[in-house]
Amino acid sequence: QVQLVESGGGLVQPGGSLRLSCVAPDSYGFTFSRYGMNWYRQAPGKERELVASISRDGGWTSYDDSVKGRFTISRDNAKNTMYLQMNRLKPEDTAVYFCNAPGRAWGPGTQVTVSS
Repeated sequence: QVQLVESGGGLVQPGGSLRLSCVAPDSYGFTFSRYGMNWYRQAPGKERELVASISRDGGWTSYDDSVKGRFTISRDNAKNTMYLQMNRLKPEDTAVYFCNAPGRAWGPGTQVTVSS
């Protein structure tokens, strides 16, 4: 079972920034660079929602309208790592953020709390 690992969450004031990371440890049968990757989030009492996606080589990205212009997804295949740069954070961005390799793996999530 492939286990992705997120980090970088925390408590930040509105208007602040955080950068999340998702590492995919070397694992038999899982080659990070062969997968498009996603960031999802889930707020208390709400369904998990797709925040951003990136293609295998990083040349294509997509964002939910709620984060477009504030969040940037990127990846470094040499480091088996994906990132989510989050700027101008709002209280409504508060959620557990998950990285996902579609059809293959999830991370346990990292908490992001935006509050004054």
